[in-house]
Amino acid sequence: MQAIRRLCVICLIISPEILSAQATQPPTDGGPLSVIDWLGERPKPTPKRSRPPPKPAEAPVAKSALPSPVSVNKLGQGRPRAIGLVPAKVTGLPQDIWSRSSASQIAHQLDRLPELHLPAAHTLLFTLLLAEATAPEDDAKQGDALALARVSKLMDAGALDPALSLIEQAGVATSQDHFKLWMDISLLLGTEDRACELLQDKPFLSSDYGVRILCSVRSGKWENAALTLGAIQALQLLPPDDLALLDRFLNPDLYDGAVPLPTPRSISPLSFRLFEAIGEAKSTRNLPPKFAVSDLRDIGGWKAQLDAAERLTRIGALPDNRFLGIYTSRDPAASGGVWDRVEALQRFDTALYSGSADAVAKTLSGAWHAMTEAEVEISFAALYAERLRSVPLKGPSTVLRDHIMLLSPLYETLQTAHTESTEMQFLKSIARGEPPQAIPDIRQAAAIASAFSDPSPRSDWIGEARNGQLGSAILHTIGLLEEGARGDTFALRDALSTLRALGLEDTARRASLQILLLERE
Repeated sequence: MQAIRRLCVICLIISPEILSAQATQPPTDGGPLSVIDWLGERPKPTPKRSRPPPKPAEAPVAKSALPSPVSVNKLGQGRPRAIGLVPAKVTGLPQDIWSRSSASQIAHQLDRLPELHLPAAHTLLFTLLLAEATAPEDDAKQGDALALARVSKLMDAGALDPALSLIEQAGVATSQDHFKLWMDISLLLGTEDRACELLQDKPFLSSDYGVRILCSVRSGKWENAALTLGAIQALQLLPPDDLALLDRFLNPDLYDGAVPLPTPRSISPLSFRLFEAIGEAKSTRNLPPKFAVSDLRDIGGWKAQLDAAERLTRIGALPDNRFLGIYTSRDPAASGGVWDRVEALQRFDTALYSGSADAVAKTLSGAWHAMTEAEVEISFAALYAERLRSVPLKGPSTVLRDHIMLLSPLYETLQTAHTESTEMQFLKSIARGEPPQAIPDIRQAAAIASAFSDPSPRSDWIGEARNGQLGSAILHTIGLLEEGARGDTFALRDALSTLRALGLEDTARRASLQILLLERE
């Protein structure tokens, strides 16, 4: 028994690893270890690799004993940005046209500009406002103010689409002023939902209670809108007329059959849309041009679209092709007024594309008379001059065709086959930028001839242009040009001479031809 106990103690002392190793050795007869070979296997331990000790972080070593350069800039201000929709290679204007000016000075000049009637003056102003240009270098805040002044002027002139693009380029969330302009333009265009979505995410962008109520309703939060209206009514935070309008907007069922609200003396884009929402839309005939853009929407009638198209085309705020599209979209519904103008233009358009010279000759005079009545001759000339040039006309139609050519962008290419009168020779000389040989007895001919024969540019404005204030010099010249177009011969001579000295030769020639050929009160 003692021998057996010693044997058992020896078996317990034997290492389990040895027993396991012996158990995993294949049998001598080559039989399987188990039903699944890997079931009895044990993975071999992976040998540990020694890692090198981490190196202590070294301080940066200077490569020179000189001090590092230090940049200095005012807090909250960065480099001025180049803002604009039309590049310099298209406008011909350098990017630094505002570099030495101040935003307050430019905004003051824009506000003091007279109401423009000369198409060339409108075109030059739009070119200046849309040109890609850098803000004044001395103050980035002035650059923001300058962008706001440019957008405001475009909006007041009825050019809402480019104004919308320009304010979005400047940054609609830059400040409350930026957002307010964006919201006003969006309200007039009917695209305010995008602005309301941004306001829901960033409510600090607007402190206008009316805008907040409108956007709450747009997003389906009627309770918030009602709560806001109740608060401002209790605290009298808005004028009574605005509160009454907002109340009808939120509670239309309470005012069913009520007397319409009186039209305010001055109406904002928000009030304009709210009146439309409650079913009391206001006519845009006596409102500024920016409100006429709303009549171009599909929800308006064709008559309202025609009136708005003529009004906006007259001031250069509507593209020529869009004007033609509205004019030719359907048949005239009545007679007299704008309907006769629509019929005359459609008859001429049909005749021109029929290829019949006789049909063109019969309809050209009527169409031109209609366009003269609406004061949209420049758009008509731009649309049809190219095709009219190849039509073989005779008699009075030829002279009229030449006048249309001179009012179009093709004015330099006019080649007359008939005997030229003194007036036509004078017009062709101005179109080529040459001093005329003889001056006909027509309005403003002597002042225009003087600008091309013996120019006298304004030295103070030329000095501004050389001093980095080209934009300011052009604004001064635009105002003087409008005065000259209204009959001031000295102002006209100086304005045309200054335009030529500033390198705006095309504007000087086209303005001269328009003053000579257009019939304006």
